[in-house]
Order: sequence, then C-alpha cells, then structure tokens
Amino acid sequence: MNKHLEIERKFLVDMEKLLEFDEYNVIPYDVGYEIRQGYINDGLKTVRIRTNGKTGYITIKGPKFGTSCFEAEYDIGLEEANTIIDTLDLPVVEKIRCEINNEGHLWELDWFFGDNKGLLVAEVELTSEDEDFALPEWIGIEVTGDAKYYNSNLIDNPYKDWDEFNEI
Repeated sequence: MNKHLEIERKFLVDMEKLLEFDEYNVIPYDVGYEIRQGYINDGLKTVRIRTNGKTGYITIKGPKFGTSCFEAEYDIGLEEANTIIDTLDLPVVEKIRCEINNEGHLWELDWFFGDNKGLLVAEVELTSEDEDFALPEWIGIEVTGDAKYYNSNLIDNPYKDWDEFNEI
C-alpha cells in the first residue's frame, strides 16, 4: 500500500514556448505513453482506475485542500484495470503523458485527446506545499486550485465544451 499526502501544482502549457524549447524532444508527443483513466467520483472523493500501457492501478483520492489531498494507490495489473474500466463501463479520460526532468523536479506533461483534445497541462509533485521549484520556460498560468482542470471533472465538463475553448 502506498499512502501519502499528494502535493502537486498544475499549470497550463504555452505551446509556442514548448515548441521553441523542445530540447526535451516531446514534440511530437508520441514519445510519451498512453494513459486511460476510469472514474467513480462523488464530487469530494474519487476512485480512479488507471492504465499506462504496462500496468494498472487503483487510486483513492480524498478532497483537495489547496495543493494537497490524501491519496492511496495500489498496483492491480493491466488486465485487471482494463476489466474494471470496461465491465463497469466507467467514464474515461485519455491522454498521452511525457515526463520531463527540469532542475531536480519531474514534470508530467499531459496531452489530452477525445473530448479533451487541445488541453495541455503540466503537473509537478512536491514534498511540501512551500517547496521551491523552477518553472520551465514553457509553463503558462497556474490552474492548481481550479476544479475544472481535475481529470475526474473532465468527464462531465470536457474541454471541448468550455466557453473559453481555443482561448488558452
């Protein structure tokens, strides 16, 4: 069992700057790996079933408090995760993830597709809420506390339906 307090910050990505600084070789995004996430969500607590092409996980998340939330994650294997998602017909978010090391921190760059195509978000996990970290050149505005960017909320309110679609 992996129980801990997850502390993460979430940012939009400035695509023009990412293209300019593609020393990370993430363009095209096929250098990443596909993630498929099914959700059971009551608005406060979330159960997520995730596959990443190699294995599967079940994750239980508590409510967010600023940049933190309770998280417990268990490895359940790829076949089991796919069976749960498909058998329960869970709503799914799909994305490609690229991982980028920047000045001692691992950034996860998520390229969404399906109903969330066009959304590009970067997250960094921290060890404390006040931890200092360097922002890569391609980071845009911070959306850490904005619930519409929570993966679990992209099911009912996908990016394609946002009023500001194409403005980001």
